[in-house]
Amino acid sequence: MAKDEKNKLLIVEDDMGLQKQLKWCFADYELSFADDRESAIAQLRRNEPAVVLQDLGLPPDAEGVSEGIATLEEILTLSPETKVIVVTGNDDIENAVRSVGLGAYDFYRKPVDTDVLKLLVERAFSMWHLEAQNRRLLNARGSMPIDGVIAVSKEMQQVCRMVEKVAPSDVSVLILGASGTGKELLARAVHDLSDRKSQPFVAINCASIPENLLESELFGHEKGAFTGAYKQTLGKVEVAGGGTLFLDEIGDMPPSLQAKMLRFLQERVIERVGGRKEIPVDVRVVCATNQDLQELIRNGAFREDLYYRIAEVTIELPLLKDRSGDISALAYLMLEQFSVKRGRTHRRFSQDAIQAMEMYAWPGNVRELQNKIKAASVMAEGKLITAEDLALAMPDGGSDGLMMNLKAVRGEAEKDAVQKALAVARGNVARAAELLGITRPTLYDLINRHEVANGKSNDQAQGLIVKRKGEKL
Repeated sequence: MAKDEKNKLLIVEDDMGLQKQLKWCFADYELSFADDRESAIAQLRRNEPAVVLQDLGLPPDAEGVSEGIATLEEILTLSPETKVIVVTGNDDIENAVRSVGLGAYDFYRKPVDTDVLKLLVERAFSMWHLEAQNRRLLNARGSMPIDGVIAVSKEMQQVCRMVEKVAPSDVSVLILGASGTGKELLARAVHDLSDRKSQPFVAINCASIPENLLESELFGHEKGAFTGAYKQTLGKVEVAGGGTLFLDEIGDMPPSLQAKMLRFLQERVIERVGGRKEIPVDVRVVCATNQDLQELIRNGAFREDLYYRIAEVTIELPLLKDRSGDISALAYLMLEQFSVKRGRTHRRFSQDAIQAMEMYAWPGNVRELQNKIKAASVMAEGKLITAEDLALAMPDGGSDGLMMNLKAVRGEAEKDAVQKALAVARGNVARAAELLGITRPTLYDLINRHEVANGKSNDQAQGLIVKRKGEKL
């Protein structure tokens, strides 16, 4: 949105008295009006509003909802990203829920309370701007320096900056993070940004291979070295020659192998099992673990000298719940990917789904988010993915809290919108104000009022971790 350009709101209402009331209520927006389906579609094509406020009772079926439902479906067919808030009669909850199932952003029941209605419209515009920014990030991700890693939060931006700095060197990197945070994907990013990117990237999970086989898997074996060794076999270290060796779950490496791994890292030579010849290998080593290696060292389960060899640079991945602004961005991209695969495009999340995802603790991190969205993309029947589809409980103080404490909810909504806009705008206040459709002085006032932290971040380190085909999060 250009500077000083107002948010476009289309009001579809055949009651002229209510039209005048809404015109006064939404004077800060660029308004257009329609009183039936034909004029609504014409205004939609002409003005391309981000949000539509639509009564379900439209002529020639002003006492019913058939024409209103048909208008809603046509609006969403022509402009799937538009946020439509339907207005229904006080006792017509069934058709309100039906409208949301068809893709409406939200509903409001008469009689009109302008304060509540303004809050719903403000939230709809905030969501539209955030989704638009997400789409721009997705379209731009091919030019990002870290393929597959797009971060909005300052926590992930800092991780990306570290990767960019360390990748061109040949130092050993240790990646720390809980299960599901994307350690292997980050290791691939280190490889892809290095001079070794045209050479192999070889991964091995130290926890998934029995101790008696792990040495052979790493260093290879000669023919006849043990029962079943019918031929000479190269280990992962040799296969990765010239490239990068990724040792996942290094904390589970048996003590008997840690000494051999230390010698390899010091001398850059290996001996195959059953062999006597020293074989020089040029390979970069990146390790990862979800364990506390310092605690393992204190307990005698991990060699301190090996730790210092593998941890020349340490990168720690944050938990998903601690990545402010990343959850919804990740969710939108994943939903787009899964929906395209199944030929069910233009799907989106309901407001309760966004709230539930933002408030959930995500103990399984990005992997859990991915699994829930994948399942929801299969099971959900309509275009709208709800909290129920995601198997997430609706957060406490949902729509009931909205009616009970309007001032508190409005403050929470303002703070949430400001935080997300600043994250999307990477700390640029002018850009964040444009996203929110307000002036910079107004945004500064909101930042001070809600004590929102604001910090600029590197333009080169944006993103969210997305699993690529064949990769493990």
